Order: sequence, then structure tokens, then C-alpha cells
Amino acid sequence: MEQLGSMAPMILFLVLIFAMMYFLMIRPQRKRQKEHEEMERELRRGDKVITAGGIHGRVENVGEDTVTLKIESGATMKVAKKSVAGKEGRQVG
Repeated sequence: MEQLGSMAPMILFLVLIFAMMYFLMIRPQRKRQKEHEEMERELRRGDKVITAGGIHGRVENVGEDTVTLKIESGATMKVAKKSVAGKEGRQVG
């Protein structure tokens, strides 16, 4: 019985650490992930975007898993939809 009383502060400390990690790390990451998935669904032709590699371009075509971008030189490139970091003018990341 006495050992249980001495373990209570340790258990409370572990629960507190887990709660802090959840609210400071896990929850914000899930929120960012949800926002990114929503941005991917809302991509439309004509949107100006920035890729994770720093390439700026205008969306020409949106596929199921890919996006075709037209870059400043006039060239087009196909990139993975997940690599689009955000729309220009909006906070990225």
C-alpha cells in the first residue's frame, strides 16, 4: 500500500508530460496536416503555388496524385500533389 502512494507523483508526472507533448506537438501537427490536405483538395487551374522545393508556378492541370505547373519560362512540369507546399499569398507551412 505504501509503494502505491510513493508511485502516485511519478504517474502524475508522466501523465502531465504526455499531456504537454500532445498539446505542444501532436495536436498542432495534425492541424497543419489537415490544412495541407484541404489545400490539396482546393487546388484549381490558375492558382499560383509554391512547391516544397521552392519552385513557383501556376497550376495548369490537377490530376488525382499530380499537378502540372507552368513556370515562368513557359515550361510545364508535373509534380506530386503532396509536394505543393502552399498557394502564393498564403502563409506556407
